[in-house]
Amino acid sequence: MELAMGVRPNHAHPALVLFALAVGAFAIGTTEFASMSLLPFFARDLGIDLPTAGHAISAYALGVVVGAPVIAAFGARLPRRTLLIGLMAMFAIANGLSALSPTYHWLLLFRFLSGVPHGAYFGVAALVAASLVPIEKRTLAMAQVMSGLTIATVVGVPAANFMGQVLGWRSGFFVVAALAVATVTLVALYAPRDAGDPKASPMRELTALGKSQVWLTLLTGAIGFGGMFAVYTYVASTMIDVTHVSESYVPLILIIFGIGMTLGNLAAAWAADRAQSRTVIGVLLWSAAALALFPLMAGNIWTLSLNIFLIGIGGGLGTPLQARLMDVAGEAQTLAAALHHSAFNMANALGPWLGGLSIAAGYGLVSTGWIGSALALGGLVIFLIAITLDRRQAALMPAAAE
Repeated sequence: MELAMGVRPNHAHPALVLFALAVGAFAIGTTEFASMSLLPFFARDLGIDLPTAGHAISAYALGVVVGAPVIAAFGARLPRRTLLIGLMAMFAIANGLSALSPTYHWLLLFRFLSGVPHGAYFGVAALVAASLVPIEKRTLAMAQVMSGLTIATVVGVPAANFMGQVLGWRSGFFVVAALAVATVTLVALYAPRDAGDPKASPMRELTALGKSQVWLTLLTGAIGFGGMFAVYTYVASTMIDVTHVSESYVPLILIIFGIGMTLGNLAAAWAADRAQSRTVIGVLLWSAAALALFPLMAGNIWTLSLNIFLIGIGGGLGTPLQARLMDVAGEAQTLAAALHHSAFNMANALGPWLGGLSIAAGYGLVSTGWIGSALALGGLVIFLIAITLDRRQAALMPAAAE
């Protein structure tokens, strides 16, 4: 049976390879989401307001947006195992420096550098995961790697938030650095050894940027995912100022979100291997509805818990979009896979920014739900345009052949 992407694994069992890659995803997920949950604490420590502190989240996202295409384009020729090890080493160093940041502006710089390897790591890890299984199971294999990120929202993020409350927010970044070092070791032991692609070049990878379907799929993620981040970034502050519960409840709510995201990730991947476009449409509609309910459910801890779980399920959007990018990118697989995470982190920057504008304008913390719902619907509109154009092009091809 053919392998999906043509990279032959070494003697390691595919489950060990997926586990090694998932540990890296766990480290990335912990730092990405824990930064949001720790926002009130480092804002207080560094003497800045919440919207200003949110710029540290956006700085990380900007690092992903910049780093993913550059590293993917220039690193496509390297062996994937070598590239993964180098990316995780850089990630470990940057997170260690984040923990040592003396001022807000140094924190911005180190969060940017922490984000640089993020997208390329996930992109290359997705290609390696897809290479281990038959093509009809590739989305689920990629979801198993991504489960490291979603499990991070169940375990890593609440733990980092708890440590942030007890030991200070810097401890969370130290833990992430240690996880990254563990990933370097596991990838070196288990990841498939390949010779790289001698035909790869920045120009070949950049061919992906000339395809309208690539751009439309990226925009779907950049806009559609923004809604989840608009709410998640400020959920700790909402709980304290709107729900009026103790800070000690924040880790519990983050666990509930993570459980929803983990279930959504696996369920959407399973569905996407059977009906990719319908799965994307369904997840975006789900997210729009769940986010619209946030302002109505944020006032009570029980209804908030249910709503956060529903919002978390919408996190299943990522893997189906990753698979679609691989379908429409042609030979530029590395860049397309990495750009997916640039789009994801454009959403990570856009959501908190728009949410912060709404809060600063006086509409309140719960207004992030309406912002989020609008973003999810915006992503849906873009995706519907993409599949409509795709079908028209497919219909024209037989006529052109005649």
